[in-house]
Amino acid sequence: MRSMKELSKVPAGMSLLADDITEFHAARLLLLLGICGVSGRIGGLTKLAKLDFFVRYPEFFNKAAAAANESIRSASKIVESSMVRYHYGPWDKRYYEIIAYLRSRGLIQITQENNTYIFQLTSLGKNKVKLLKTDLAYINLCEQMRRVKSAFGKKAGSALKNMIYEIFQEEVTKRTLDEVIE
Repeated sequence: MRSMKELSKVPAGMSLLADDITEFHAARLLLLLGICGVSGRIGGLTKLAKLDFFVRYPEFFNKAAAAANESIRSASKIVESSMVRYHYGPWDKRYYEIIAYLRSRGLIQITQENNTYIFQLTSLGKNKVKLLKTDLAYINLCEQMRRVKSAFGKKAGSALKNMIYEIFQEEVTKRTLDEVIE
């Protein structure tokens, strides 16, 4: 991944995707904390990753919402950014890098309660979320996050993980570690 500050070093003929840019993922996680969290707070990396999964994979969200008897459906049909199958289900290996990026810029703080890491927006992070919510580039993403929060925001990370393993046997559970979820 590259920061937008480094884009001038990329050769003009080389293709570059938003998925390759650090700030793209940082903005999504900030919005996830701001919209899917409670007061800008999400308890646990598992919960953060599973909510992010449903934001990034709208068709999987639709299937899980239907299985949970939720009438809400996705705002989109486009996969935001791919994830891989890891030990606890869908995962993005860039999480640690992005979380460190957000923390180093004073946008989030991380605390620990027992064995759970708590991710919370700082006041600067909350201000950035307000700006991102008004940016036309993020309107659909924000709407998808509102729907994910409505359907699954109150569930614990372990409950979301178990639900994903149960509903998505072929798509997630039976995949090998590090295999891209499609």
